[in-house]
Amino acid sequence: MRKRTNSGPRVAIVLKTTAYRRFVVDEHDPLMARLLRARDPTVASVKSSHEAHEQTVREVDDALGALGAQVVFRGGVRARIPNRVDLVVTVGGDGTLLTASHQIGDGVPLLGINSAPETSVGFFCGAKKGNVKAALRRALAGTLPATELSRMRVELNGKLLHGRVLNEALFCHATPAATSHYILRVERTSGRFAEEDQRSSGLWIGPAAGSTAAQRSAGGHVLPLASARIQYVVREPYTPAGGRLRLRMGLLDKDGELVIRSKMREAKVFVDGHRIVHAVTIGDVLVMRRSAERLTVLGLAKKPRT
Repeated sequence: MRKRTNSGPRVAIVLKTTAYRRFVVDEHDPLMARLLRARDPTVASVKSSHEAHEQTVREVDDALGALGAQVVFRGGVRARIPNRVDLVVTVGGDGTLLTASHQIGDGVPLLGINSAPETSVGFFCGAKKGNVKAALRRALAGTLPATELSRMRVELNGKLLHGRVLNEALFCHATPAATSHYILRVERTSGRFAEEDQRSSGLWIGPAAGSTAAQRSAGGHVLPLASARIQYVVREPYTPAGGRLRLRMGLLDKDGELVIRSKMREAKVFVDGHRIVHAVTIGDVLVMRRSAERLTVLGLAKKPRT
């Protein structure tokens, strides 16, 4: 990590907004208040997770102060992270890290801190509540193992939609119950290609980092974290009696492309979850390939892929 002569390393902190903070403290949501008073099982962990998160935030603040770091940004996942920082720290879970990663380019290390490990998976988080200072000390010293994750680039009709997709994109009909109809083309680095007209519930496409999530659930393979390959998996493919899809699942070459031509008037492509969504119509062409911008995540070296 770069050391500055006049001050400590420049650190940006990205904080999760808990469900309790949003719905109870900020919005005074009557439904949430009623469910909490009734001890409804659907909100059983909401308050305890919030309290654990707040404790972790204080732990992060104390640790960075003790380590002499310069906090130049502190905000939620929607706030703009400054370009010139030495380390980005997310406090929350994988969702917080994922959203923050969209603002982070090559060369800036990212350390995720799981603020409520009792209720959050936090696979991409290299630290958790209780061991924050030790992890931050190593991150600031440059001794915490770093993993370079490939990301994906998504274009629509030749225009960039997103260049830093970490988990996956979902292409499907705008109505989830409707059949998705499209032409799928897999282009190899050699110039060879395979093409197929398909009907299904849609397509999952993503880099290795997202292969344990939706891709795996749809029948895909778990890829090594360091893999540069992009995987596509067809959801619930439709085939006439006696037929089969040739391109049901596969990996792109390192520099290959996946091309999707929509045969639907109303379709959508979702990027890294449900919040980033773009409309697609008949005749539109989506292209997905490996992004030139990788993401450096700290503390993942010893985490198993299951």
